[in-house]
Amino acid sequence: MGYPVTAIYFSPTDTSRKGACAIAKALGGTYNELDLTCQGAKAQYGSSEAVVFGAPVYGGRLFKGFVERLAEVRGEKTPCIITVTYGNRDFDDALLELCDLVTAQGFIPVAAAALVGQHTYGSIQVGRPNKEDLDEDAAFAEKVAKKLKNGDYSTPSVPGNRPYKEGGNGGSFFPLTNDACIDCGRCVAECPMRAIGQDNRTIHTDRCIACFRCIRRCPVGAKHMDVPAYNEFAAMFTERLKAPRANAYFF
Repeated sequence: MGYPVTAIYFSPTDTSRKGACAIAKALGGTYNELDLTCQGAKAQYGSSEAVVFGAPVYGGRLFKGFVERLAEVRGEKTPCIITVTYGNRDFDDALLELCDLVTAQGFIPVAAAALVGQHTYGSIQVGRPNKEDLDEDAAFAEKVAKKLKNGDYSTPSVPGNRPYKEGGNGGSFFPLTNDACIDCGRCVAECPMRAIGQDNRTIHTDRCIACFRCIRRCPVGAKHMDVPAYNEFAAMFTERLKAPRANAYFF
């Protein structure tokens, strides 16, 4: 494509990052990343650049914290691809919400994707996005690059409803810490919401969004959710969402 391309994402457990980055890299051109997982950023993009947005779905909506972090990212008739990642249930109004949001901030959504990823809870679509998913993403990006090369900046119709459904909040399961903790401080430093106290154990439940980033990244497995209430819910949720869904692409 030739444009400088930036992947901009909120991705506590790297799932949304993988899809957005795979698409951005496949577009061609100079490649950059802007990670909004732990803090916002001020950035401006022009009409001779391209952006790929990536964000997880929280209860059928964009996570409110991502919306806040994106507030100072602006485009000037900048073509973009919008993507949301969901854990095999549904993306509801999240993709439409992202389309509306970036349009209001000066971007032109020329394509969109709802991508399936491993759910935070349970054992749902473990390992996704996998190689097949990322290959699909790359093939999608190549088609978008041709669309742009042909001067087609039309915005696709994406599923969703206005007003949007209620959602965009975090979950209700808050990580615990066992005696294996070595006080390395990694969980504190990498928490997107600064919800872990300096003692490495206290969880500020008014801030925690139950993204389980700390559980996934703890080097000794000290952060966990191994309690009956969660295990029962996870088993039920895993059974309910066991049938795999396909990625959806919109031009």
